[in-house]
Parts: sequence; C-alpha cells; structure tokens
Amino acid sequence: MKEIYKVAIVGSTGIVGRTVLKVLEEKHFPNCTYTLFSSSKSAGSKLEFLGKVYTVCELKENSFDSGFDYAIFCAGGEVSKKFAPIAASKGCVVIDNSSVFRMDESVPLVVPEVNPEKIFENNGIIANPNCSTIQAVVPLKPLDDKYTIKRIVYSTYQAVSGAGRQGILDLENGIKGEPPKKFPYPIFNNCLPHIDVFLDDDYTKEEHKMIDETRKILNKPNLAVTATTVRVPVRNCHSESINIEFEKDFDVFDVKQLLQTSPGIIVVDDPSKLYYPLATKADGYDDVLVGRIRRDYSIKSGLNLWVVADNLRKGAASNAVQILEKLINPV
Repeated sequence: MKEIYKVAIVGSTGIVGRTVLKVLEEKHFPNCTYTLFSSSKSAGSKLEFLGKVYTVCELKENSFDSGFDYAIFCAGGEVSKKFAPIAASKGCVVIDNSSVFRMDESVPLVVPEVNPEKIFENNGIIANPNCSTIQAVVPLKPLDDKYTIKRIVYSTYQAVSGAGRQGILDLENGIKGEPPKKFPYPIFNNCLPHIDVFLDDDYTKEEHKMIDETRKILNKPNLAVTATTVRVPVRNCHSESINIEFEKDFDVFDVKQLLQTSPGIIVVDDPSKLYYPLATKADGYDDVLVGRIRRDYSIKSGLNLWVVADNLRKGAASNAVQILEKLINPV
C-alpha cells in the first residue's frame, strides 16, 4: 500500500462532482491528496473541501502528467471519452460516471455490494453504472444467488436531480408557472415517460441502459429484462417498482430475511404501520431502501419490490467513492 495516493476529481463543480466531494469528506481517507478539475468555464473557481479552499484547475490533455493514482470522472460523456483514456495511459485508474464505457467488454461495470471482484479486473478504467441500475441490482444480486432470476420488469419514478441542475430548475421554475428549459414538457404536475433520447425500437436510451447494465452486472447476458423509465416531479431520490420472476420458488418471509442481511440494504416493510420506502427518507443516505415485498400471484414464483435510493449518492457519487475505497484498501 502506498503512503499517499493522488486523486483527481474531474467535473468537481457539477452536481455529482460536489456530491463526490461531500462523500469524500464523510469518508475522510487520510492517505489521499486531491486535485479538483473542471472545464475552462468553471476553472479558477473556489471550492471548500476538507477544511480548506481549493482552486479548481482546468482539465487539459497534460493534466495527468503529474502522476495521479486514481480519478473520479463526473463531467459527462464527451469529457470521459476524450480524457479517461489519456488518464489511464498515464497509469491512473479512472472511475467513470458517464455511460461511455459501461458496455465495453474490457471495462468492468461495478457496484461494490454486487461484484467487487470486478474492480481489480480493470485496464485503467472502471465504469460506474447508471443511477437507476445501481439501486436495482443491490437487492437483485442476493435474490438471484438464492432463487435464480428468470425475468425482470422495471418501472421507475426518477427524480429531476438525475437530469442535473437544469432538471432541478425546471421543477422549481415550473412551480412558479415558468416554461421548461431542460424537459420537453413541464415536469411540475406531470410524469414524463421519457428519460434520455428515444431509439429506433421506441425504447429510451435510459431504458436500454437498465436492461443492458443489469445483464452485465449480474453476468446474465440472456436475462429477460424490460423497463419503463419515468421522470417525476420529485427533487431527489429515485423510486422503482421491480417485478421479478424466479426459477425457484420462495417464501416471502425468507426473502425479507435475506434482504435484511444483505449489504447496502435497509428493509422498510410493515404495511400495518404504513412503513415503506420514501424518497424523503432515502435522501442523503447511501443505503438502498426496499419495501412492499410481496408475492406476485399472476405468475409462478413472482415477487414485487419497491426500491428507493438517493440517485446522487448511491446512484452516482457514493458508488464511485466506494470503488475508490476498495482500490485503496482492498482487504
């Protein structure tokens, strides 16, 4: 183990980048030093981090020449596409939040509670999955290990923070009656069944991300998965209805016990007390909340779950920092 690790945070002034800094402050790795990067537009700005004021540096092609050990990229696909390979070529291991490398066969797609062994199979780049996928696979993995998943149906209710600052502004301004700038329709008082662009098969790119990434993370390339992803007028935290069909039958009590003892999960499930996961309860936390755990009587060995998580934290920043933590302290 090295005495000191040099870590770069790329896209440090954005909403996910700032959340990464917050999570790093909470974790407080004593053996890391940090350099904060952004585009030329935000370069020179000041950020308070770990008790001191950092000046944000402009990201350039030679930025990684000084020998960084690790980098967390939160600046979007175009930046990752250009600069992540440059960083990797200099011996830096990149944890990338964009979708650019997720389906690359040579790049591991990692959720630490699910497939931590993949972290060390990298060739310089590790992909952080899509926010909606991350929170889904955390409970799906232990269920698959025990009962073998045959089919998954996703229906998501995704917060505006998943669309960045502009998404939040659309909600806030929409409450005032102002027209949207980020979304095609007002998000206030609406649910928009449209996240990312529509593709030739009339699924959105977000829906394909969930389908393809679930298969890759669970290492089940032929798994039957379908998805409908919806943007809802909630500021932060994604909620998901997940319908699962298993190869093996199960007892609902055993399912609850299994989830309660699985990493990264808090079971919130007592209908008699109106006790179930809420976005307001997940906000600011890294655990995935799971509730409404019940049998689906319409199919053999079917199960319904309601899954809620903070999309800026576990869905992006915290997952990336957890990967960094494993790299720094493999044990």
